[in-house]
Amino acid sequence: MSAGAVSSPGRAGRNLPVAIAVGLSLGALIVGTLYTVRAAFVGVVVAAIGVGVWELVQALRRVGAHPPLIPLLTGTVIMSALAYTDGAEALVVGLLLTVLAAVGWRLAEPRQPGADRLRDVAATAFVAVYLPFLAGFCVLLAVPADGPRRVTAFITTVVCSDVGGYAAGVLFGEHPMAPSVSPKKTWEGLAGSALACALAGMAFLTLVLPGTWWQGVLYGLAVVACATIGDLGESMIKRDIGIKDMGSVLPGHGGLMDRLDSLLPTAPVAWLLLTAFVPWPH
Repeated sequence: MSAGAVSSPGRAGRNLPVAIAVGLSLGALIVGTLYTVRAAFVGVVVAAIGVGVWELVQALRRVGAHPPLIPLLTGTVIMSALAYTDGAEALVVGLLLTVLAAVGWRLAEPRQPGADRLRDVAATAFVAVYLPFLAGFCVLLAVPADGPRRVTAFITTVVCSDVGGYAAGVLFGEHPMAPSVSPKKTWEGLAGSALACALAGMAFLTLVLPGTWWQGVLYGLAVVACATIGDLGESMIKRDIGIKDMGSVLPGHGGLMDRLDSLLPTAPVAWLLLTAFVPWPH
């Protein structure tokens, strides 16, 4: 992930003390709501995704795309609520309704000179899928009785991917993975991420959730694959747009999108694997 630096950033390009403080604060907010009132946790997800939607829409406007913000924000609330109350099928319905409403909203607006409605519709669908739909799987993880532990396993393993990759990259990083997209991401960092996630997955699937060690390793490796793709994918978007960070709301990290990039594409895979490996408690 890229991150803005306030003072003397380290080799990986971020102000580490500030980034750690912000990360711990976010973690405390998530844990505090997740293990007390799960509906409040859903509210935290909605708020985070709402900010992410705003950041991404503003970024896309730099390249001439204008996805409508209001229906996308409304759809964010609806998709998360439907996922929490009615499950995965309702989440898909919420996505379809959000895209249709946003497209209708855009078509009803007066056409500006030079506007490209096809581009706007494509950008609208992209934002709806990339943010509120993928985030809906994090909400789905919180639904069962052991939902807080499932969400903890998901978020913590993704964090282990970041931490393991950062540490290995700083200590051993020499060979860039994708220099044209993210020059500071190295194969050595990926190896550190894979090791950290495999160990974290094994710990969660044997000590926290009733799984097996090999399921935990498989889960951890799937997480690092998805998290890495998400990280590189957002870096590619930012490079194409010509920006360093999606925003500046989180000191030491950049925008919320710069924190969500690894989590979003990992959420559906984490939900799928944890649902398959760990049956819902009755």
